[in-house]
Amino acid sequence: MNLRRHIRPYLLLSLFGLLIHPLPASSQATPAAAQAGPQQVRDGQHDFDFHFGTWKTHIRRLTQPLSGSNTWVELNGTVTVRKVWDGRANLEEIDASNATTHLKGLTLFLYNPQSHQWSQTFANVNDGTLNPPMIGEFKNGRGELFDQETYNGRTILVRFVWSDITPNSHHVEQAYSDDGGKMWEPNFTADLTRETQPSN
Repeated sequence: MNLRRHIRPYLLLSLFGLLIHPLPASSQATPAAAQAGPQQVRDGQHDFDFHFGTWKTHIRRLTQPLSGSNTWVELNGTVTVRKVWDGRANLEEIDASNATTHLKGLTLFLYNPQSHQWSQTFANVNDGTLNPPMIGEFKNGRGELFDQETYNGRTILVRFVWSDITPNSHHVEQAYSDDGGKMWEPNFTADLTRETQPSN
């Protein structure tokens, strides 16, 4: 009987203590991020829709990347892009030249609906083989794709950027990095101006 008389005031004091000193916020509520659920990944399957059609292009190529050289060659030509799989893929044909150089290339773009990313794979008519695919995505109207390649016996990173996109023009740039992405050296740029709209 005496034991019960001592326990009851103790329990009341403990309850009063909880009321004036509530539990920490982390124990009381579920974090906002957990309440919101998993973040929604944007569907980018139409990111390259701007690219369909025929374009005039002005290309600049660095002759000896990662060598300290600043010698560029310039070419002018045409880029033709066809829609495949209702825009989830496209095929780009490049034909550009100057007095001494003729560039003919083919680029295949494929959208992966699971990763929500694009691959970009280039082939040059001179060797007829596909380069390693570059992988990436668009954010805020800018596309960045990356891959890892071997150049002059060294493993390097390659970045391809799509920017300044309007209905009738856009800019692309390829750059190499041999220090893990700390510094990038552009070695290919192209400015494209629309010639004709795509035919569906």
